[in-house]
Amino acid sequence: MVLVPQKSQYALRAIFELAKRHGHGPVKIAEIAHVQAIPVRFLEVILNQLKQGRFVESQRGSEGGYSLMRDPRSLTVGEVLGFLQGPIAPVGCLVGDSSEKCALAGDCVFLPMWEKVRDAMSGVYDRTTFQELVEQDKKRIGHYVPAYSI
Repeated sequence: MVLVPQKSQYALRAIFELAKRHGHGPVKIAEIAHVQAIPVRFLEVILNQLKQGRFVESQRGSEGGYSLMRDPRSLTVGEVLGFLQGPIAPVGCLVGDSSEKCALAGDCVFLPMWEKVRDAMSGVYDRTTFQELVEQDKKRIGHYVPAYSI
């Protein structure tokens, strides 16, 4: 079971890359794709969808590219995932419009547990801003000391 589909992971990585460069002008698709290991053609589709959701904006021309529309300090992972995927839930019966019909609907001993899982996942996503991820990345890179030998 994949909780976060590959498309959503790519979208999060693209927004993360734009968050790292926030305030420094637009970033070219090819650069985002290269740094975040996202296929360019797939990234184009994802960025268009994120543009429709008003997460990113584009600028045409030789100095063009993509940039965040919002400050990464206020943009959360949960907002992006919610836009791309809809409600987050570990099982289909927690999603109101689920096509899964449970034979135990209304009388399921597991339902409270599934609700706790959903709330915990949503809580983490909704409290994690892209600026926090940028700061974590800076710390991670700062602690890495490459070993060179000649």
